[in-house]
Amino acid sequence: MALDPHAATAALIDALGPQSLAKAASYTAGNHWLLLWNLAVGGLVAWAIVRSGLLDKVDARLARRGANARAFAAGIVYFLAASLLTMPWALYAEWWRERDYGRTSQPLGDFLGQSALSTLISSVIGALFFVGVYALIRRTGARWWLWSGGLTAATASVLMLAAPIVIEPLFNDYKPVPPGEVRAALEGMAKRAGVPADRLFVYDGSRQSNNFTANVAGLGGTARIAISDVAFKGASLDEVKAVTGHEIGHYVLGHVWRTVILLSAIAVLFFFVADRTFPRFARAFGCRASISDPRGLPVLAFMASLLLLLAQPVVNGMIRMGENEADQYSLETVNLPDGLASALVKTAEYRDPRPGELQEVLFYTHPSVERRVRRAMEWKASHTP
Repeated sequence: MALDPHAATAALIDALGPQSLAKAASYTAGNHWLLLWNLAVGGLVAWAIVRSGLLDKVDARLARRGANARAFAAGIVYFLAASLLTMPWALYAEWWRERDYGRTSQPLGDFLGQSALSTLISSVIGALFFVGVYALIRRTGARWWLWSGGLTAATASVLMLAAPIVIEPLFNDYKPVPPGEVRAALEGMAKRAGVPADRLFVYDGSRQSNNFTANVAGLGGTARIAISDVAFKGASLDEVKAVTGHEIGHYVLGHVWRTVILLSAIAVLFFFVADRTFPRFARAFGCRASISDPRGLPVLAFMASLLLLLAQPVVNGMIRMGENEADQYSLETVNLPDGLASALVKTAEYRDPRPGELQEVLFYTHPSVERRVRRAMEWKASHTP
């Protein structure tokens, strides 16, 4: 009897049960609303910092220092102050809500400790980046926004190069896949794809999240494929192989570089728009600084958040394209459609598998689980004698 891909897909997803599906839909819809709430909280925090005169005081104290020193100080103070002011909201959105939906088991103390470390690292990196932006505004004239896009590309490349060896090990423990049947299978897959076997890792992703997940990070010699230990707990060998084939697809197809290019293009657009609209936003926030003045950083940061939100459908569309390509790579090279489908269904616990068309276009970074499982079943139907 011929396989019916639509019926097979429905059966796999319906097996989760109506309660789990309703919970996934509620969690996903809430995540969409959080996008707007995050922007609102960010705007409120930016307004509070501007109205407090905090950066004016910092700049006044460093009046005799060079422009770069003042920009760095303003960046550090702003990012630390913003993180502190948003902490109550972060506790709700990133910890309490995640625990309420069963998406994390991380203790509060560990969450706070990792958040503090993340804040420190991101504040230093953000401050250094804006030192460069403000220097370009001073030195390159009317085309500073174009140069700043180049700075974004360079910064993104350096961070992606360094993250797997400098930053990510601060938050998780990355180890080679343990010896055994799984490792032997994955090393064989990696060898056939031309991926060095020492680039395959398992990490303690369960420390932060209960989600079934894996990822690719790094560039060149630092690029690596990492699979969360959650994916190894209760997953079949076929599921692990299919998911690893998907991640190998990201690796060999160079999707990381696509991300760098996309971020750079968005940055150029943002800085171009900011160059022309900053005074209007500054007036709305009660800020008298010009775009070249680091005291206006809270306004500039809010503008960046707003543009990223508006650009999300485009960004998500590009990411979904890469996910489709990686799924196809796994199907063509690993040829385990059932393993891929069952692994994808596990991600439906935290991503509504049946969103509306508009919802998927606007908010989803991955194609819907229903769509991806159906593709796997269609592949199976077309390749079954």
